Amino acid sequence: MPVEITWWGHATTTVRDSGVTLLTDPLFARRLAHLRRRRGELPPDSVAEVDAVVVSHLHADHLHPRSLARLAPGTRVLVPRGALAAVAGLRRLRGRLRIEEVGVGDRVRVGELTVRAVPAAHDGRRLPVARHRAPALGYVIEGEARTYFAGDTGLFDAMAEEVGAVDVALLPVGGWGPYLGEGHLDAGRAAEALARLAAACAVPVHYGTYWPIGLDAVRPHEFHSPGDEFVRLAARAAPASAVHRLGHGESVRLGLGAVG
Repeated sequence: MPVEITWWGHATTTVRDSGVTLLTDPLFARRLAHLRRRRGELPPDSVAEVDAVVVSHLHADHLHPRSLARLAPGTRVLVPRGALAAVAGLRRLRGRLRIEEVGVGDRVRVGELTVRAVPAAHDGRRLPVARHRAPALGYVIEGEARTYFAGDTGLFDAMAEEVGAVDVALLPVGGWGPYLGEGHLDAGRAAEALARLAAACAVPVHYGTYWPIGLDAVRPHEFHSPGDEFVRLAARAAPASAVHRLGHGESVRLGLGAVG
């Protein structure tokens, strides 16, 4: 059993590999500005007890200081280089958490795992105020399996080369509103990304959790359908890849026979 993936909603997942537990982009909020959590319970307190956290970029639905404050003291948190200068709330956590800035190509050892930062095609600024810039990142978690957490990204020409060979791909397939602009993957583009990466397994994330308050009746299929749409389109674009569409709080255990 080399890897276990649990999806907690939006881009928050737990990755367990080689006896090490990592958490991605923790967001433990019922409401974030104009967004409301419309599906899935908040993760339990135990989810915050991990060996390390990876944060993909500075947008508030991915780097959320109040959620990071729930982590146990001394937890390692990997963030894009420049994040500390850009986010005051993150700086206030430095005395409590082990915050480490990383850039593309950096490798960090976490127990038996190596975490490698890779590029992402996404606006990495802290919005709406953006005096400081920090690049958006993805991460490849290398243990018994190689798990790619894409964070937020669009397709880019060198994706397969920059990410490298991976066994499991955690791919964003939707958003938090009725339209997805440049620098994002929808279900179709995520299926194309899976085909390029040729991962044995994929888990769709970043959909069906948060939705703007007051827009419940506006294109509701954009909230509900991306996971199923990704399953359908991935079967066509990447038929050799097994897609596991999880519900909030659900896990998948991928054995050696399922991971290349």
